[in-house]
Amino acid sequence: MMWNLTIGKNIECALEAVLFSLGEAVEIEKLAEALEVKEEEIKEASITLQKKYDEENRGIKIIEIENSIQMCSNPEYFECIKRVTQIKKEAGLSSAALETLSIIAYNQPVTKGTIEFIRGVDSTYSVTRLLERGLIDELGRAETPGRPILYGTTTEFLRCFGLKSLEELPPLPEKEIPTTESGETDIIEEVIEQQNTETEIDE
Repeated sequence: MMWNLTIGKNIECALEAVLFSLGEAVEIEKLAEALEVKEEEIKEASITLQKKYDEENRGIKIIEIENSIQMCSNPEYFECIKRVTQIKKEAGLSSAALETLSIIAYNQPVTKGTIEFIRGVDSTYSVTRLLERGLIDELGRAETPGRPILYGTTTEFLRCFGLKSLEELPPLPEKEIPTTESGETDIIEEVIEQQNTETEIDE
């Protein structure tokens, strides 16, 4: 039986099935193309689904990341997930990694050389750690001697910190670059505290 995707209810069902099956963020444009509907209809369907999940206090939720939509677990049930899967919480990021992540987030695309110039110390380990966690990625190479790699944050970074886009990053006080341990990295750390439960689920 072929579904008529012009009917609102069927769009919601199709969207739910796709997001559940993929388990990752999917661009709204691609969803609209696949379901043969307008992008606005996809957005409306996701909002309707989330309202239903909220009203029924369901164990899943839908979040929007930039121009993508993803289905994930409800943070309220983290303990249940942890007990069943026996997941051990992975050690959090070190202060050095947080400092490096802050510099990348606010200055991307940026080279490791620039990061180390700002921090004043070798940042190889921190950059490697952030790459392993999927919080940053290589964006290409700079048009400078040696063509060093350029780094930037990923959608995983946005998801972990509960941001829809980089525009939602808290503004830096007086446009300062977070380069020391005297308080500038508090911005990222505050976001971590706010999103702690959701981050634990994702890990």
